[in-house]
Amino acid sequence: MTYAAHHRDFAPYCGDKASTRSNAVANKAGVLRRIFDAIVESRQKQADREIARFLARSGGRLTDDIEREMTQRLLTGNWSAHQ
Repeated sequence: MTYAAHHRDFAPYCGDKASTRSNAVANKAGVLRRIFDAIVESRQKQADREIARFLARSGGRLTDDIEREMTQRLLTGNWSAHQ
């Protein structure tokens, strides 16, 4: 395979102070992005808690059957405290 490097490939290795300042401003996440990230993080933590509870109810062992059931429940949203 042949590859010709583009100038953007070398940008992190060049020491241009002007571009460093503009990148710092451009890398700051906007309000909507931070809200979205907070929601995603909250949902991930909730899923982790549900998985931990499910594993505790099943004896703490992760078997193929339990993993399959957890995946099914996560994909369908079929989590219930009684199951």
